[in-house]
Amino acid sequence: MDRTLVIIKPDAVNRDLVGEIIHRFERKGLKIVALKMQLLKPYVLKEHYAQHKEKEFYGELIRYMSSIPCLLMVLEGKDVVSVVRKMVGSTFGREAEPGTIRGDYSVSNQANLVHASDSDEKAEEEIKRFFKEEELYQYNKMNFDWIYSRDEKYIEKEKK
Repeated sequence: MDRTLVIIKPDAVNRDLVGEIIHRFERKGLKIVALKMQLLKPYVLKEHYAQHKEKEFYGELIRYMSSIPCLLMVLEGKDVVSVVRKMVGSTFGREAEPGTIRGDYSVSNQANLVHASDSDEKAEEEIKRFFKEEELYQYNKMNFDWIYSRDEKYIEKEKK
């Protein structure tokens, strides 16, 4: 199964939306393999958001993301990066479709509740940035038998 990183941002923590956001991922059938609360350090955030370094909002983004603790989690599932990106919705809350996390709870460009990895490669890199190997748990999620078809599980095993 694939993995992705999700960061529940300061605005979601302050607005008491943590449980709702986690609940949506669980109801979708995704497996939580790591979860922790952490005050993110500016030097880590500068590495994480390096692609935005030249943008006007960069300094404010680093300040905002390091202002209070965030929740970091690793989710696992088939095609999980694209599944989570669809669930999260457009980066700009006002443009996000109703039914998505941002579409239902955000009207901001920056205070948009969550970060979600945008590719399998980025997910792997971001997971390593925020989690040690021993913080990632492997366990048998019993309901995967009811979430994925036999063929989907069989195809996944053959890839390994």
